[in-house]
Amino acid sequence: MKNPELIVDIIRHGEPVGGSRYRGDGIDDPLSERGWEQMRRAIGRQRPWQAVYSSPLRRCSEFAHWLSREHDLPVTIVDDFREVGFGQWEGKTKAELIEADAEAFERFYQDPVKYRPPGAEPLDDFLSRVQTGWRSVVENEQRQQLLIVAHAGVMRAILAGVLNLDAAAMYRVVVDNAGIMRIAFRKGVPNVAWLNGKMD
Repeated sequence: MKNPELIVDIIRHGEPVGGSRYRGDGIDDPLSERGWEQMRRAIGRQRPWQAVYSSPLRRCSEFAHWLSREHDLPVTIVDDFREVGFGQWEGKTKAELIEADAEAFERFYQDPVKYRPPGAEPLDDFLSRVQTGWRSVVENEQRQQLLIVAHAGVMRAILAGVLNLDAAAMYRVVVDNAGIMRIAFRKGVPNVAWLNGKMD
């Protein structure tokens, strides 16, 4: 690891156009006006980062590029930071899924590894690609502090890798819109400093 004292802040995108529904890598809605406001409020006035990384999906990348332009920061799009694919659940609300098949919806939340939505990305594949992207960033960075703009699922997958959680356990972590998670390395060892925070 090139910088064993690296600090990485990871922010979930704000509310997208269309409100709350299942968006994986198959739905590419941009941020709503409220979503932009959530993001700007979350990062506050402190902008301590030397570089920005982002998911390629618009709800993340458009904010990353805006921040890059505003503060003259390099931005890198990381395809591995796409959200998990939800298959046939893409674009559906929780209410729609419960109305269509409440038992299937409940089974998913009881065991999200075994009971995937039809056509969904396997969780092991998702965890593998996100953690590959994570390692490619943190192992090669020489800068002091980074920002990653990503998704709730991506943040959970990174957290699962840092804390050695199994795939099912990561679904028990709540990640707010525009919530920030900080991973602070100490002598190369990652520590979760905080979750669902905002910059002062």
